[in-house]
Formats: sequence, C-alpha cells, structure tokens
Amino acid sequence: MNKKILAVDDNLAILDVLEELLSWEGYEVIKLADGHHIFEMIEIIHPDLILLDVMLDTLDGRDICMEIKNNKSIQHIPVIMISATHDLTTFLNNPGAPDDFVEKPFDLDHLLMKINHQLAA
Repeated sequence: MNKKILAVDDNLAILDVLEELLSWEGYEVIKLADGHHIFEMIEIIHPDLILLDVMLDTLDGRDICMEIKNNKSIQHIPVIMISATHDLTTFLNNPGAPDDFVEKPFDLDHLLMKINHQLAA
C-alpha cells in the first residue's frame, strides 16, 4: 500500500509539483489548498506524513502544526513545514514543533530525502 502524504499549501502550482514528484516516487498525495479542513482530512485519510506551508491565506501553519503535535491521537504523524520567509530553526526546538522543515524554493531531491527519512523513522 502506498504511503499517504497530505500536502497543504495555498499555492496550487506548488501542490501540483508536489503531487507530480511524490506520485512518481510511489506516494499517494492528497492536496489541500487551505488549512481550514486539515483536521477533517486527517481523520478521513489518516496520512502517513503532512507537508504544511507556514503562510497559508488566512491561517498560520505553525499554529496548525502545534495543534497537530499537541493532539495525542495524531501527534505521531510527521510534519514537514515549508517556508519561504521564515527561518524555522528556533521554532524546531519548541513544543509543538514540526519534525523538519524546508525552505522555498526547495530542491526536490532534498525534500524527497527529508520525506523518506521521516517515513523511515
């Protein structure tokens, strides 16, 4: 069975690139263009990993990540945050932090390496 990745980004072009890359690598990609329904989607699809943009249209991905990591039923799901404007190194040491992060524009091989690492853990 293919591993499921929930990709959350308000940039549809990035979601399409992620879907193409990760599908090619054998992952099932579920795209979500905003964070408003992320918790419903997590319950429905039970993703193996979440790719989460920091700056969504009306929500802060860091707040969503903290909610995920503070929820005992879903905190085991690895979260990789994607950011164009924020250095997340200080955030990584806080409770509710993501498991990893990449900066935009991201190198696809580097992102894939981080995804594979999180899913192998």
